[in-house]
Amino acid sequence: MTEEKSEVFNPKQEINVEDLSPDGELDIKHPLENKWALWFFKNDRSKKWEDNLRLVTKFDTVEDFWAIYNHIQLSSKLQAGCDYSIFKDGIQPMWEDKANKNGGRWLFQLQKNQRYQELDRMWLETILCMIGESFEAESDFVNGAVVQIRPKGDKIAVWTSDCSNRDVILKIGNKYKERLQLPQRITLGYQSHQDSQTRTGSTARNQYSL
Repeated sequence: MTEEKSEVFNPKQEINVEDLSPDGELDIKHPLENKWALWFFKNDRSKKWEDNLRLVTKFDTVEDFWAIYNHIQLSSKLQAGCDYSIFKDGIQPMWEDKANKNGGRWLFQLQKNQRYQELDRMWLETILCMIGESFEAESDFVNGAVVQIRPKGDKIAVWTSDCSNRDVILKIGNKYKERLQLPQRITLGYQSHQDSQTRTGSTARNQYSL
């Protein structure tokens, strides 16, 4: 896979997966366990937060995922203030969604100089781990993932549905850290969405680190 895209992703247009594959190709497709939705966010302070979030497309096969991934811009090419989110179909990438409100996220923050060295690899590994059900039995507790491009350092997060199930959360976190090939000295942190919203610090009840 090369970093050059044959077409530049236009965030104002939705993607029709069928248009991405030439006629006669990929007649036999390999279904994923779940259907997923790709979302795009671009921060425009003149709009409400939810008005900056847009559903791009949905996919439920391996081949459709790669067709989409090879069509859109790499995360490292996005402008600061932009996000990609991939969530199970029917779940919106926001704390308020009923599937997310009792959950939390494993969060990894990259240094500014890692954007062009590690960001794209880590984001792709995150997606493949998730849509490939690599969290095994705990995959049912994984709602989606988000990559955020920010001036001070980019962030990648895996969102879970239940912040109170410690065993499940730690299994997901350990598997995720292993998949990203993070050295032991690098910390992966977990916090509930409720604590993130209220910016709760050391008194947080559902907060872990690996």
